[in-house]
Amino acid sequence: MTEPLSEHHADVIVVGAGPAGSTTAYYLAKAGLDVLLLEKTAFPREKVCGDGLTPRATKQLVAMGIDISEEAGWLRNKGLRIISGGVRLQLDWPELATFPDYGLVRKRDDFDDQLAQQAQKAGSRLYERCNVGAPITDDRTGRITGVEAKLGEEKTPVTFHAPLVVAADGNSTRLSLAMGLHRREDRPMGVAVRTYFTSPRHEDDYLESWLELWDRRGPVDRLLPGYGWIFGMGDGTSNVGLGVLNTSSSFKELDWREVLKAWCASMPEEWGYTDENMTGPVRGAALPMAFNRQPHYTRGLLLVGDAGGLVNPFNGEGIAYAMESGQIAADVIVQAHARSTDAQRELALQRYPKVLKDTYGGYYNLGRAFVKLIGNPKIMRLATERGLTHPVLMRFTLKMLANLTDPTGGDAMDRIINGLSKVAPRA
Repeated sequence: MTEPLSEHHADVIVVGAGPAGSTTAYYLAKAGLDVLLLEKTAFPREKVCGDGLTPRATKQLVAMGIDISEEAGWLRNKGLRIISGGVRLQLDWPELATFPDYGLVRKRDDFDDQLAQQAQKAGSRLYERCNVGAPITDDRTGRITGVEAKLGEEKTPVTFHAPLVVAADGNSTRLSLAMGLHRREDRPMGVAVRTYFTSPRHEDDYLESWLELWDRRGPVDRLLPGYGWIFGMGDGTSNVGLGVLNTSSSFKELDWREVLKAWCASMPEEWGYTDENMTGPVRGAALPMAFNRQPHYTRGLLLVGDAGGLVNPFNGEGIAYAMESGQIAADVIVQAHARSTDAQRELALQRYPKVLKDTYGGYYNLGRAFVKLIGNPKIMRLATERGLTHPVLMRFTLKMLANLTDPTGGDAMDRIINGLSKVAPRA
């Protein structure tokens, strides 16, 4: 392992210890690099999330050596239950060579803590309560060479230095903004709101998705572009929430917390989704989708996870792509670190956005088209009413929306989805 130059110097600084940051730090440290992992809060800490993990995210946890056994507190799920227009369709996760055939559920406060601990075990140096402020840049080149921060409850000013910095600081990504990287307005955004209820449904072994969210305030009911979810947590509670896209005319005008409460009130009474059974407040968060901040590498700064808009526009899933982008970024950095000249290192680093576009660009552009389509209430209604009556079509849709295919071989559905992703533009 590279010897640290000092306590506040490293080969790489990773800002943010969510799934993207901790995964990046884990793989960097495992490869022998000296890594500083800076987290503004202290673990365990709350994050707005559905807490449901698809097989895609499960694969990443297995690769990091996380104990995902039920004895270790993980609840497994077999697939997705889709409910719409009185139709109830239960779909198992597909059997694939590339991904496991089960997903997981875990609360985000505990989940993120486990990933950060794993990064530490690999050799990363974690600083909690480290609020990163302005980037430190080279006056001549404009490259980032470190960050200013305030450490601990005393908010002691500290500077950290490294030749490379990874922005894993989420949708707000103050670091990226300070480096001049702004959100692309032509990319979809979503919002997720959720809360927890004490409920007898807490041990459900399927993730549940409701495809009908209605705005019933006006003279005519409006079908909203999004979905509701119910995920049993296995601990006596259910995570109940909704995700909605900004393609709706209602996006800015609606109070989504009130929409969630109204939806919960329409549920069967025995499920317990009432105010008196609520174990925490309704919280919301933005879902940055489809590469909504670019470039993913510039002047010594790499963007991973939500900071780079890696959320899947088809289904709002972020954790799997946060972890995957962290692994990709770490691989590129490790290769660059081994180069003998600055020019060679820069050449290697420029590969990172290319790999991201090759991996996700076509698929995300398909997702952008999908988002525009379901923003039309007539199309959304037609899709929910007709699609659920065709189980084969819905199995295809599950693979498409969850991005679960075998890249080589696979069945006819895999080949169609992979083919569409390859021919779609990769902007």
